[in-house]
Amino acid sequence: MRHYVQMTRKKRILIVLCLIFAVTLFIPTPYYLFQPGSVEELSSKVTVEAGEKTEQGHLYLTTVLSVKASNIYYLAYGLLAPHTDIQRSHVVKGDMSEKEYNRWLTYLMKSSQENAITAGLKAAGEKVEIIPEGMIVRNFSKTSKAKGIIEAGDIIFEVDGRSVVTTEELLGYFKEKKAGDSVRVVFTRDGEKKEEQVELIPLPGKKSQPGIGIGLEEYVEVKSDKKVNIQAGDIGGPSAGLMFSLEIYRQLAGEDVTKGYEIAGTGTIDKDGNVGQIGGIAEKIAAVDKAGMDIFFCPKDIHPDDTNEKEVKAEVEKYGYDVKIVPVKTLEEAVNYLDKLPPKP
Repeated sequence: MRHYVQMTRKKRILIVLCLIFAVTLFIPTPYYLFQPGSVEELSSKVTVEAGEKTEQGHLYLTTVLSVKASNIYYLAYGLLAPHTDIQRSHVVKGDMSEKEYNRWLTYLMKSSQENAITAGLKAAGEKVEIIPEGMIVRNFSKTSKAKGIIEAGDIIFEVDGRSVVTTEELLGYFKEKKAGDSVRVVFTRDGEKKEEQVELIPLPGKKSQPGIGIGLEEYVEVKSDKKVNIQAGDIGGPSAGLMFSLEIYRQLAGEDVTKGYEIAGTGTIDKDGNVGQIGGIAEKIAAVDKAGMDIFFCPKDIHPDDTNEKEVKAEVEKYGYDVKIVPVKTLEEAVNYLDKLPPKP
C-alpha cells in the first residue's frame, strides 16, 4: 500500500512539473539575446559590372545572431551561454511591433547598400547620381495622430496629390497648413500602395510649424554607369555598410587589395564614406576570431559617446584574440591601410 501511495505521489509531482513546463514554455519574456553570428565572404554577395573578383585573400562581413527570448528557458540559456548580450525589447525596438521592427531592419539594410554603392563607386572614381524617391517613417512623437494609421517602415511619397520625396518638400508644404488640418498621405507598405487621412499637430518646439509628428529618413535610388548588385539574403540592419563599400571598391581597383589576408569588418557607412558606430561588436569579434580572420576593421571612436573601438580592444585583451584590430573613421582610411599593407607571407 505504501509503495502504491509513493508511486501515486511521484506521478502527481511529475504531472505538476510537466504542467509547469508546458505553461512556462509559452510565457514570453521582454528580452532579446545577442550572440556571435556568422562571418560571410563578400565576393559571392556583391557583383560589380566589369569588376574583378579574383583575389588571394577575401573580405568578409560579420553578423550578430539575434534571438527573441520567447520563454524563460531561452532566457536561462542566454544567462549561461558565453558571449551573450541580453537586452530588453524596448531598448532594441522601442515602441515598434515585431513586424514594424523587421520592416525597419530591412530598410536599414537597403539604405546601407545604397550608401555603400555610392561610397564604393566614388572611391573607385566612378560617377554616381542619387535620386530621392520618398521618405521612410522611422518613429513617432508621443502626440502624433499618425500612430496606428502609418507604421514604421512605411515609405511616404505623396501628400494631398503633391509629390514629396524630401523632408524639405514635406515641411515646406505643411507651412501652408495649420495644426488640426487633415492631409491625405500616400505611401507604400511592404510594396503595397496605401493612402490615409492624417491630422496635423503642432511640432514639439516649433509651435508655428505643423506636421505629422514622425521621424523620417530619405529613401533614395542610386544610379551609375557601373551596375552593382548586392545579395544580402536575410541579413538586416546597417552594419555591413563599410564592408559592402570596400568590396565594391576592391572589385574596381584593378589590383588585389587584400594582399592575401582574410579581412573582416563592421561599421555603418554614409554616402560620403563616413563610418559609424554599430551594435554587437563584442559578439562580432568573437565570431571573427573563431573564423580565423587576420584583420578586423571597426568604427573608430570619435565622439564622447562612441564605444566600438574601446570595446573591441577590451575584448581582444580579455580573451586573447589573435586578430589585428584596425579602427577607421572613413572608407578612405580603410583603403589607405590596405594600400600600405605588405603582402601576406
